[in-house]
Amino acid sequence: MRVLGLDGFRNGWVMVSLDGSGADIAFPDNIAAALAKPFDRAAIDIPIGMTDDGERLCDRLARERLHPHRSRVFTGARRWLWDEFDDPDHANAEAQRRGQKRVSRQLWHLGSKIMQVDAFVRAHPAMDIREAHPELAFLRLTDGKPLPSKKSEEGIALRRRLLQCNGFEDIDRWLTEARIGTGAKPDDVLDACAVAIVARDPAGSVPEGLPPRDAHGLPMQIWF
Repeated sequence: MRVLGLDGFRNGWVMVSLDGSGADIAFPDNIAAALAKPFDRAAIDIPIGMTDDGERLCDRLARERLHPHRSRVFTGARRWLWDEFDDPDHANAEAQRRGQKRVSRQLWHLGSKIMQVDAFVRAHPAMDIREAHPELAFLRLTDGKPLPSKKSEEGIALRRRLLQCNGFEDIDRWLTEARIGTGAKPDDVLDACAVAIVARDPAGSVPEGLPPRDAHGLPMQIWF
């Protein structure tokens, strides 16, 4: 079985692949290149399935699980934001006109990645591509104990140890050598590894069971 874990960064994607022979890391520049070779399941840290108003049950449930770190789940992705606007201020003005919540700058800058994945999964409905959240994955690995920020030295060290305990023998080399020159940050590598674990061995999802689907039939469900 070959599975993939993907996390976006400014120059493309961190892709961690796991199979019977071990683990590997790559840095493709677009989602089509990342998913070009055969795989059995992929988990991606990006919203899959969107509503017109940006409200999703899976986001609310994920934020509840991550309390007191609810803000680690970005919310509010809407196709029309990026279909109709190329400026966040204009998009937010329209959101307010529609009586909707504003989009954060962090989420706005993920727009190209979100729309890239959205187009791909809609064009390849038979592929097993799931939305996952690395913070939920790490929370699973700590048996529910909240983690310090992934940007802090303590948070990076803890996540690195958790990954080493779950079979990522090359994580130190990936963090200190493989990513250098790609533009990927340490937390991008850690997050891709975490969602690769979800792809390999999904333990659950929010919501559980059959998920609600968006207007294009995409499931709105976050796996961990």
